Amino acid sequence: MSSASGTSPLAQRDFRLLFGGSTVSAIGDQFTLVALPWLVLKLTGSPAALGLVLATMALPRAAFMLIGGAVVDRLSPRRVLLAARAANALLVSLLAALVLGGAVHMWQVYVLALGIGLATAFAYPAGSAMLPQLVPPAQLRPANALFMAMRQLSMLVGPALAGLLIGTGAHGAHGGVADATGLGLAFVVDALSFVFSLISLAMIRVHGDRHPRVSDGGVLANVSAGIRAVWADLPLRAFVLYAAVVSVFVGGPIQVGLPMLADTRLDLGAASLGILMTANGGGMLVGSMLSGIAAKLVGNRLGLMVLGIDSLAGLALAALGLDHSTLTGAALLATTGILGGIVQVTIVSWIQHRVAPEMMGRTMSLLMFTFMGLGPLSAAVAGSLLKLISLPALFAGAGLMLSAIALSCMVSPALRSIGTPRRAPAAG
Repeated sequence: MSSASGTSPLAQRDFRLLFGGSTVSAIGDQFTLVALPWLVLKLTGSPAALGLVLATMALPRAAFMLIGGAVVDRLSPRRVLLAARAANALLVSLLAALVLGGAVHMWQVYVLALGIGLATAFAYPAGSAMLPQLVPPAQLRPANALFMAMRQLSMLVGPALAGLLIGTGAHGAHGGVADATGLGLAFVVDALSFVFSLISLAMIRVHGDRHPRVSDGGVLANVSAGIRAVWADLPLRAFVLYAAVVSVFVGGPIQVGLPMLADTRLDLGAASLGILMTANGGGMLVGSMLSGIAAKLVGNRLGLMVLGIDSLAGLALAALGLDHSTLTGAALLATTGILGGIVQVTIVSWIQHRVAPEMMGRTMSLLMFTFMGLGPLSAAVAGSLLKLISLPALFAGAGLMLSAIALSCMVSPALRSIGTPRRAPAAG
């Protein structure tokens, strides 16, 4: 993939280090994303406990995500990212040791989930703010495209490998926990991936380390300025609010529902969960490749495209409630992945063209907050709902709610106007 200047971002040494370390770390993350829900279900058998663990991880992430965006706008993103990934490496290593040592208890899982969520709140905005320091402006677009493709490939490869690894150790139990050997090894893989990422980050040298940016006022004032800037931009404000509603009503039920679907209704156990997540990641990879074609077809009617795609994705999610086959579930999740990949790439590109560079960290942290902060919070509610309603009813309700929200929002002029490339004025 070439930039406008005719060279690839991979020709830059520091970009190669960041890209290589992030690739290994992203694949490792998928091992924990598969293993952690499985561990909770094997310890408790309770969807409510699973929802509470996800919420415990999401609470600090939601509370500190906006602060993280302001911190990395003020300090060196590389140093913030180093500290965050070092903390994650320590926490995941401790979880692996507890599982393999047969000494893991739910209170420990809650504490570690809390710490992982807090570190992630700083890692995500730091990573997004670091890229412009490593490549010239002409290479930013292909560099972003490489990272998007890498993330989707990690979702394609990682969950399948994690499911196989956990399944291989399915007969190893420590401390009364079924599948403990496979689960512990999955956490070990993630911990080692963090170590690899730390080594690559330590080798990077960027100007921002010696001359961090100076912002007026304190961190909270910077956060407030970022929120005001987004609020003043009507189409951007409308999309962030829409994304928040979708995350609350749909994200949580899906996070709790998929592990429960694999555990109670599908035929391959943990491998089924890995296959479902892999299918979704593969679909998102295809969708990201199709996003350019989709953007050209819709022109400035990006808002209508997003709402139309979400209405179709809702129907596919509702159909999961009737699924008893891993193959059928994978097909449905691949479909939603394709649709989601198109939306993700086109929306991020629109925001990057619309928002002033000095506000990018805070704007992206606010967008990340809506997806990664609010969604898991609703998982606690979804887990409790499964005590009262069936799993098919949960999927049907979540999917039909997504379709209804998307269709009803088509009458909103602000959402329909998404697609204009106006650059928002900087604030704070």
